[in-house]
Amino acid sequence: MNSRTRLWIAAGALLLALVVVGMVLQAINQLVWQLSAILPYGLVGPVVVLLMAGAVLLLAQLAWPWLRSLRTGSRSGSLPPQPPPAPDNRREAAARQLEAIDQTLERVRDAVEREALRQQQQRMAAELERGDLVIVVFGTGSAGKTSLIRALLRRLVGQVGAPMGATGRSSRYRLRLQGLQRGVWLVDTPGILEAGRDGAERERLARAQASRADLLLLVVDGDLRAAEYQVFDALAALGKRLLLVLNKCDLRGEQEEQRLLALLRRRCGTRLAAEDVIPASASPQTLPLPGGQPHQPPPEVERLLLRIAAVLHAEGEELIADNLLLQCRQLGEASRQLLAEQRRGDAARIVDRYMWIGAGVLAVTPLPGIDLLGAAAVNAQMVVEIGRVYGVSLSRSTAQDLALSVGRTLAGLGLVKGGVSLLSAALSLSLPALLVSRAIQAVSAAWLTRVAGQSFITYFERDQDWGDGGIQDVVQRHYDLGRRDGALQQFLAVAFRRVVEPLQQRDRQLPPRPRD
Repeated sequence: MNSRTRLWIAAGALLLALVVVGMVLQAINQLVWQLSAILPYGLVGPVVVLLMAGAVLLLAQLAWPWLRSLRTGSRSGSLPPQPPPAPDNRREAAARQLEAIDQTLERVRDAVEREALRQQQQRMAAELERGDLVIVVFGTGSAGKTSLIRALLRRLVGQVGAPMGATGRSSRYRLRLQGLQRGVWLVDTPGILEAGRDGAERERLARAQASRADLLLLVVDGDLRAAEYQVFDALAALGKRLLLVLNKCDLRGEQEEQRLLALLRRRCGTRLAAEDVIPASASPQTLPLPGGQPHQPPPEVERLLLRIAAVLHAEGEELIADNLLLQCRQLGEASRQLLAEQRRGDAARIVDRYMWIGAGVLAVTPLPGIDLLGAAAVNAQMVVEIGRVYGVSLSRSTAQDLALSVGRTLAGLGLVKGGVSLLSAALSLSLPALLVSRAIQAVSAAWLTRVAGQSFITYFERDQDWGDGGIQDVVQRHYDLGRRDGALQQFLAVAFRRVVEPLQQRDRQLPPRPRD
């Protein structure tokens, strides 16, 4: 901004100030004339001064919050705190996920579970630093998966010392590809789709290896059968890079090979590119030669090897980052789930405590009518403590409003009278009528407190949201869950021990009534 511009701005501001001062003086003059017509001359001056002082105070009161915010803003840099910038790449996103998991694990009290998750986190942090590429190979026992791995190893590193044979557990081989800075792990998984308990366990191990892979190879020896298609569907759903290998091409002619490749590409649809369905022949059949030793043709894995190399060279960094980010998200979800279970247990213990505190009070001092049970069953302090478990700090008035809303919902849906009727019928089957009449309020209040408390747990688990169905849907659902035979019988068993038996003992200790 140059000096001429500043001069014009100063002149304009001065002119505006003069206009405002002139308007104020004119207004004061008019006010004096109007007051002089209705007040004695000696009172006009003081009244004008008081009015002007009041106007100044009013303007100061209105302007003070704005001036204070400007002052605070100038101290803090005038800009509100900005969220952290978005990660530049997937590796940075994975690193942030690992840091966020740390914060969650600090709140998990179960030492065993916390340590198991922390070990996984440390493993992923090490992988993030080292960044070797991991190729995991899947296939049925008859597809020639192990022979394919042996052929790839011979092609890359020369003769394999000992035959690998059938794979009952995962085996890992570290390789180096020309032109690739990172190392490559080739993982041979147990055969899938095998019968029996051992087969199911081996398949579970193979799927666990898939979750850590950067690149997946699924080896088949023909068209995808129903069970193999389910495996392909599960692997494709992982969101990882996948190659489909048609093995044993030496057993079929050129036309049959092309027909099967086209069929497999159609079955894979848009989930695999055509070039990611690759023919191979890991262990070609020997060819008899007249008058000599049978000829063993070399494995035909060159196209597969070239495709693997092309994918790793072009996408290796992104594959590593995608895989680590996916694993970090899965670990983060597992840690959040563990924390949610811990919070749910803590909140349930709070509800349980308030259930029986309220029941004990009502057992001694019953309410004049059951219509008041809905309000009595919902304690604002219980709401405050449940909120604290979920990291929410509620004021007493806010908690009271939430408690009243749930109490009104219990009454408005008819759940108070319905609960009393349900529990009266259940208690009358095993107790005398006089004891039932004395215990029913206490037991009903405990049951309604549980319904309300479970509703609040749902509310806080949903980040203080009742959901699409609103508060009525949540309260009704927990009421219906509590009516189920198993839940109701379990509650009644505790109610007998916490409410009915103390009442019976109290009756025995009372002195007998004197006779007339």
